[in-house]
Amino acid sequence: MPETHADGSEHAHQHSDHHLCANLFGCGDEKGTGIIREDIKDAAFGDRACDSLLHMDEVDQETLDGYLSARGHWRRKFLQASSFMGALAAVEPWFARLARAQQPGATPRRQSDAGGRVHVVPSTQETVRLGVFDANLAPILTIDSGDIISFPDTWSHFLNEMEPGVPIDTLAKLRVDNPGKGPHSIIGPIAVNKAEPGDVLEIRYERIRPYEWGAVFNNPGALGTGLLPQDYAQGQVKYVDLDLRAMKSEFLPNVTIPLKPFQGTLGVAPPDGYFPPLSSGVTSSVPPGPHAGNLDLSDLSEGSMLYIPVWKPGALIYTGDSHAVQGDGEISLTALETRMKELRIQVILHKQKNLAWPVAETDSHWIIMGLDKDLNAAMTLAARNAIKFLATRAKISELDAYALCSIAVSFRVTQVVDIVRGVHALIPKSIFAPELRREMTMV
Repeated sequence: MPETHADGSEHAHQHSDHHLCANLFGCGDEKGTGIIREDIKDAAFGDRACDSLLHMDEVDQETLDGYLSARGHWRRKFLQASSFMGALAAVEPWFARLARAQQPGATPRRQSDAGGRVHVVPSTQETVRLGVFDANLAPILTIDSGDIISFPDTWSHFLNEMEPGVPIDTLAKLRVDNPGKGPHSIIGPIAVNKAEPGDVLEIRYERIRPYEWGAVFNNPGALGTGLLPQDYAQGQVKYVDLDLRAMKSEFLPNVTIPLKPFQGTLGVAPPDGYFPPLSSGVTSSVPPGPHAGNLDLSDLSEGSMLYIPVWKPGALIYTGDSHAVQGDGEISLTALETRMKELRIQVILHKQKNLAWPVAETDSHWIIMGLDKDLNAAMTLAARNAIKFLATRAKISELDAYALCSIAVSFRVTQVVDIVRGVHALIPKSIFAPELRREMTMV
């Protein structure tokens, strides 16, 4: 399969029939436009939040062969493993997903659609912008449905200024010097042929490989960022090494954190009028919304899928904000921020599906989002969206869906530091009979 770089050069590759009407799915027939409801828009962003924002100063054979020919001690682990799938889990932690997929009742993962082109988009001054989704820019690349995009050597925060040794005062000054903008190094826009409002993009996370270091920080309290700025006037940044073979990091002596890399920000151009623009067509990368964006959903790791409603012609994909691991809430402001050696996604276009909010899917769960500047409102929206999902997908009454949410669905706080707070509902696939589970597809 050939790889096409953003400059146009080509290289050999190396390396529902039911009507849905709810906050989650939008209203109207299958040919509707998916216009955002005004009451949702008004609830999601108030004047105070605006002011705070604007004035804040699948495993391929090549890969498998590589792992199996690794160092001697890894070969010994392979030979000592009790089964083939157990051996894969011993060689590299993310292979454990393959072992889980062999368990009884597991839902098979869909394989990547064959035939799509592979496009390589490096991070350069021409492809990256600081802290914004800029819909005025000409697309750096236009792809077709089924194509794969590889992002090698992504940049860290502040256009790659964040690196081990840079002090917190420098990071804080970079934030103050760019009011209204996020710290994220945002790649894009990337257009999708034939994408139009009312469509849905399915993003398949095929490869997420971080660098060997990460940083977690909180700004000085005067900047007003994070959950507890009033408690910690002094900022701090901690740089830690990442052991990518063991997929863990020593945070402190005797404190070791397992890694779970994911991309904090991936979205499309947001709908007009949903966020106050920094200027015409330019919105901050900080708040998530119906366009996805800065979801900071740690479950969007390698092998997961994200479904995003399209709001603008071409969809216009943006990504950045690479994470090695994050706890739900992300309370200090950041996850363990890093760069990616490679982020690799496949993009599938689904025509006129009328999804109104982003939805995620993993091997084990469907993940329904609720987003609002008020955490209680975000929780309410996540609950209503989860009920609608269960009622329409599992074909049960809303009262039964309400009860099912109370006994089997877990609601977690995604993040509370991006102005628009997030709650996500984890609906376990395992509670449904295999026949029903196969029918409960997102698109």
